[in-house]
Amino acid sequence: MKDHVVVAGDLDAAHLQHPGAGQAAMDELYEQSGDFLAARAFEPKQFAHRIAFNCIPHIDVFLEDGSTKEEWKMVVETKKIMHAPDIEIAATCVRVPVLRCHSEALNVQFAAAVSLEAARSALSSAEGITVLDDPSSATYPMPALLEGTDNVYVGRLRMDPTVENGLQLWCVADQLRKGAALNAVQIAEELLQR
Repeated sequence: MKDHVVVAGDLDAAHLQHPGAGQAAMDELYEQSGDFLAARAFEPKQFAHRIAFNCIPHIDVFLEDGSTKEEWKMVVETKKIMHAPDIEIAATCVRVPVLRCHSEALNVQFAAAVSLEAARSALSSAEGITVLDDPSSATYPMPALLEGTDNVYVGRLRMDPTVENGLQLWCVADQLRKGAALNAVQIAEELLQR
């Protein structure tokens, strides 16, 4: 059995055609939030729909198969990063009204059995990963708490009963730090060491 990953992720408030629209998209979220709460009329500018207090399952352009270009990129980039061209990946990318941090709900199916304890131990010992996983004390990764941080945070670890050898988890990382600037620095440092 091949490893299998199902990803349902959220990405930062960004332009309809461009995944990282930056300040203009953030400004629109601020403006729409104020207008929405004050019951004032407004027209979306950066997005096809209202982003304030909404989720939009549309990032970048739609492709012939019904997926978006952003979802296609997640699949291609994951296979490349993991050096696993045969890994099966399904992605759904959704815009949510957060200013920073990408988040993903992951369902991972392994070729062999894996326990929660082994998964938690492997993740805890991995460089650049912080496990925040204590639902009894409401401890889990959230964009509102992790903006401006460098690590990838995981939590909500649990078995996936829908598949053999399945695991579910929630993952959050600051897209400007870990997703861009920090990654560039870490790649440069690795190249210098080689």
